[in-house]
Amino acid sequence: MLSGIFSCTEFERTLNRYRDLTTRELLRSIPRGGPNGLYELVSIYPNRLGKGFRAAVCFAACGALGGSLRQALNSAVAIELFHNAFLAFDDFQDGSITRRGSSTLHRRYGTAVALNVANATNLLGLQRVLENREILGSAATWLIAEETSRMMQCSLEGQAIEIDWIRENVCTLGAQDYLRMCLKKTSWYSFIYPLRVGAIVAQSHARADQFCRFGWYLGAAFQVQDDILNLTGEYSKYRKEIGGDLLEGKRTLMLIHLLNRCGAKELRTLRRFLGKSRDQRSQSEIDWIYAMMLEYGCIAYARKVARQLAGAALLEGLTAFRDTLDSEYKQFILQLVLYVVMRNH
Repeated sequence: MLSGIFSCTEFERTLNRYRDLTTRELLRSIPRGGPNGLYELVSIYPNRLGKGFRAAVCFAACGALGGSLRQALNSAVAIELFHNAFLAFDDFQDGSITRRGSSTLHRRYGTAVALNVANATNLLGLQRVLENREILGSAATWLIAEETSRMMQCSLEGQAIEIDWIRENVCTLGAQDYLRMCLKKTSWYSFIYPLRVGAIVAQSHARADQFCRFGWYLGAAFQVQDDILNLTGEYSKYRKEIGGDLLEGKRTLMLIHLLNRCGAKELRTLRRFLGKSRDQRSQSEIDWIYAMMLEYGCIAYARKVARQLAGAALLEGLTAFRDTLDSEYKQFILQLVLYVVMRNH
């Protein structure tokens, strides 16, 4: 059970501690030298300091199950490397302009360089997974490698689903379609994978399956809240372009709700907008869609769904960790559920 009053500030201090521990080790381990425009660029996104959710979840899951942070550090670094590689690929596929308050890799260095750096980042992540042999032994390392393969597959399939919706201008989706996409694209690599890897590091392999439902609900709540912030957040805090999801034509929960609620004439206009390329879409069109979302209660609806998903995640988390000793790690994981839907960046 959660103890005391939840404090975002206190939670963020712990989150930042995990992030900084991971980032220091990640940056230390990037190869020096090599061809120009490769390894020195791997450090760009990590140096911009994201939230570090994924590495923190791995640390906390491992600690809650009796493992040590020292043993989990290598896996946490691998997880963060995979995340930064995904960001570079995602930014290119979406045509995004900014990431963490500055230009995206492909905007600054060109497509060829950005994609090669993303591939190098994934390679370094894989190497860190394999280095677990010296820390955890061959059996646990093989299990983590299998989890990594599954995570990669789910993430790629989730991304394919979203890209196909945009490419084919699909406008007949429901909330369940969106949530299934979230399971593949967000929940697995952001929460299920780090939780399961943390359990393996702590030598609690048999417990890994207990975290799937928890991670699914938590990831979906996280994604819905992130989509809301993309519309309503402040750039200085969010550090990505506000309204970028609409410019990219992403089928967020709010947009899906609008497509199912608006009138026939509005729907035709929306279909024409979504059939355009990103460069053809205008700010006035974005403003019109945002106003309609407010009119039809789409953002309020998404906030309600995010809280419902977070509530389901909290119940699953309490169940998954019910027979573990109370600890700062367990508290962190359960408080993460609250933070995910309370955050403003």
